[in-house]
Amino acid sequence: MLDRPIVPCLWFDDQAESAAAFYVATFPGGRVTGISHFPESFDAPGGLRRGSVLTVEFEIAGQRFTALNGGPMFTLYPSISFFVFVDTPAEADRLFSALADGGTALMPIDRYPWSERYGWVQDRFGVSWQVVPEEIVAWMTSPDVAARDRTFAAMLQMGKFDLAALTAAFQGTARGG
Repeated sequence: MLDRPIVPCLWFDDQAESAAAFYVATFPGGRVTGISHFPESFDAPGGLRRGSVLTVEFEIAGQRFTALNGGPMFTLYPSISFFVFVDTPAEADRLFSALADGGTALMPIDRYPWSERYGWVQDRFGVSWQVVPEEIVAWMTSPDVAARDRTFAAMLQMGKFDLAALTAAFQGTARGG
C-alpha cells in the first residue's frame, strides 16, 4: 500500500526555477522546499549546462510538486490541469489574472457559458489551471438531484456567479425555485 503522497512532476525545457518561483509567489503560502542540480562532472541532457538546476521541489496550497528541467523532448498539454478551489469571486479574479499573465485563457472568465467566475487558463509555462469557487463543487456533487438541477439551471442564466442566488437556488428558496 502506498503511504506517500503522489507528487506531480512538471516537465519544463529549462524553466523549472522560474516556474516554481512564479507559483510560490502567485499562491499564498507557497514555498520552495528543495533544489537539485545536474552533476558538474559531465554535460547534462538536452543541452543544459553542467551543474544547472535539475529539479525544484515546491509546495502550493498544501500540494507538493516537482518542477523538472528535462529539455525539449516533452511539453505540457492542457488535457491535464489543476483545479484551484477559491472562496470568493474576487479571489477567482485575482488568481485567474495572475495565471493568465503571459499565458493563454483556454476558457476566459468572461466567456464560460454559465459564469465568468470560472476560468481555465494555460499559464506562461504551459501548465493548465481551472479556477473554481468551492461551493460549486459541493452543490454539483450533492445527492439531492433537485437541488443540483436548480443550481445548474441558475448558473446557466448568469454572466457572473452570484453566490447568494446560487445558494438560494440550491436550498430551493429562490423566487420561482
